[in-house]
Amino acid sequence: MAERAEPLAVFIGPPAAGKTRLGKRVARILSVPFIDTDKRIVAEHGAIPEIFAEHGEPVFRRWEAQAVSRAMQERAIVALGGGAVMTPSVAEQLRDRPVVLLTISESAVADRLDSAKRPLLTGGVDAWRALVDQRMPVYDSLATARWDTSRRPLAQIAEEIATWIRTLPGSAAPGGFS
Repeated sequence: MAERAEPLAVFIGPPAAGKTRLGKRVARILSVPFIDTDKRIVAEHGAIPEIFAEHGEPVFRRWEAQAVSRAMQERAIVALGGGAVMTPSVAEQLRDRPVVLLTISESAVADRLDSAKRPLLTGGVDAWRALVDQRMPVYDSLATARWDTSRRPLAQIAEEIATWIRTLPGSAAPGGFS
């Protein structure tokens, strides 16, 4: 029977929690590709702030759901944009998959926010807090495992996540079970 292509893990969480940085590290450790769905959207449709300005958030979310659907069919580590899980079709695709929720404290996120790249965060930390408050129930409902990225070294967190992935039942990750 052929192995079904699907992500080894999907990273979700608020903006600036480190989904891309940690996802890349974990993918490197496990010797698998890394997919950032936001980067795929940018490659196909242009910069996210311009998409929001020219087409609006609903069009962006539709393109995002399409990018996620394609990524769910690849053997990789996948990082989703912070708001992707708020689209019901995206949330449904994450059910029964290994989902890593990355969190970050409000005090730690202040240094990482770049509102020029994040159109929903032009209000800075206050806007970030409002988004997190709205999204956290969905993040929590989808998460299989959680790591906080506020203070610990990312290399250490990446190793822990890679070890967790290797221990998943049926894991096809190097060093895991098949």
